[in-house]
Amino acid sequence: MPTPRVLIAFYSRAGSTEALANAVAEGARAAGAEVRLRRAREVVSPEVMARAPGWSEAASAMNDKYEAPTEDDAEWADALVLGTPTRFGSMASELKVYIDSLGGLWFKGALNGKVGSVFGATSSRHGGNESTLLSLYVPLAHLGMIIVPLGYSDPLLFKAGTPYGATHVSSSNKNAPDDDHLAVARYQGKRVTTVAKALRSSLTAA
Repeated sequence: MPTPRVLIAFYSRAGSTEALANAVAEGARAAGAEVRLRRAREVVSPEVMARAPGWSEAASAMNDKYEAPTEDDAEWADALVLGTPTRFGSMASELKVYIDSLGGLWFKGALNGKVGSVFGATSSRHGGNESTLLSLYVPLAHLGMIIVPLGYSDPLLFKAGTPYGATHVSSSNKNAPDDDHLAVARYQGKRVTTVAKALRSSLTAA
């Protein structure tokens, strides 16, 4: 049976979304996936970043750990999992720039039939977790992907996360994702991998 390939492309500024991304990767690997973990890059100037204490330092540290996502990464993958902090109830511009770079693959239909899923984090409670995840599913639909949300398919979802994907509220970066939220993210990686594996097996058999 072919090994499913999962791309996790995320943007994180203070580390909450990064922690969820790593948990998604853990779940995917545990389910047998080959994983590429990629961080989208900043689109603002160093002067703008300097206005937010710690932004430049955190970005530099994360960029040393993760390559930037590419069009080739998306074409390689059987499943694309996108993660973002919330910006005014929607995705961060850094991740949107990466999604917009996939226009060539859209034109070729190269992502049709691949699995798509999403996760995210907010700073404040009721700060837009659900609206952000829902906004992320729109471009996945345009790319022709098979959208895989979580629903309430595991008891974990009655303790943390949302039916749309794993989430976290950092309370202005005071709180890191706890065990329940990380468990949901791991489950999301497993669920995405299981679906991608089944689809790939069906296509191979056909």
